[in-house]
Amino acid sequence: MIEPVVWTAAHAAASFHVPQHGDDKYSRGVLGVRTGSIAYPGAAVLGVEAAWRTGLGMVRYVGPEVVGARVLTARPETVLCEGRVQAWLVGSGTDASSRGRAETQAIAALLEGTLPVVVDAGALDLVVGSVGGAPLVLTPHDREFARLEEAAGISSAPATPLAVRIAATRALADRLGHVVLRKGAATIVAAPGGWCATVNAGTPWLATAGTGDVLGGVIGALVAAHAARDASGVADDLGALAASGAWLHGVAGRIAAGLAPEAPDTDTDTATRAGMNDAAWGIPITALDVAHALPAAVASVIARVDPR
Repeated sequence: MIEPVVWTAAHAAASFHVPQHGDDKYSRGVLGVRTGSIAYPGAAVLGVEAAWRTGLGMVRYVGPEVVGARVLTARPETVLCEGRVQAWLVGSGTDASSRGRAETQAIAALLEGTLPVVVDAGALDLVVGSVGGAPLVLTPHDREFARLEEAAGISSAPATPLAVRIAATRALADRLGHVVLRKGAATIVAAPGGWCATVNAGTPWLATAGTGDVLGGVIGALVAAHAARDASGVADDLGALAASGAWLHGVAGRIAAGLAPEAPDTDTDTATRAGMNDAAWGIPITALDVAHALPAAVASVIARVDPR
């Protein structure tokens, strides 16, 4: 069995492209976003905000009109019409139980297409049994993960130990044939065939509403930017791109909470916390705080990026 890769800043740097003088908005990547709903419009705002702040050329939002108005108010650079994109983000802030037929057909068409798709929340139910070849990154939390396992005919033990969580994530990735990013204190990313990574870049303050929507925007931005440079190779790199997105998201959470960008090793961290000073624990954050901290998280890896 392939040992899981412990994701680091160096790994994240390999997934990031610093724009060059010859780049334009299309060569930097265009992400299509089909998220949000009347009940949860904030999910679309957070995902779009995160995508822009991760660094890409354009974001197109094609969700509900009333949600689009809120997105445009928050990020006036966003384009509210369909057009050329290199990747999609779907599902955040939607509920499968209230999804209409037209929306189901639209998302299904993306899943059966050729462009890479980051699939979250209310669109995850459409993955099992879907026909087609779009390369996918699935981003379930534990309850959504359990529902995917059930739909795929997999039974697993309660996933408390990390080793059990890793094995279950690998099994689901193999069964579905797609990259699976399982959210949690230790995020696990698995690709079909056994490749796996663990990401421990964040802070417990990230356990708050909306941070998953931010994560989707980060991953979507990295995938779109990569696809703009290498459309034929993006499917092979989706696991690494998802892990790098989780790493940037975790670092942004730490920065927003007033912590050092990279967590110290366990022994040092434990010793520091024993001092009971505020800097060791950080401060409460919101999902929008995390999105706003993303440029600083990106800056923490730029120095490591190979300029070639």
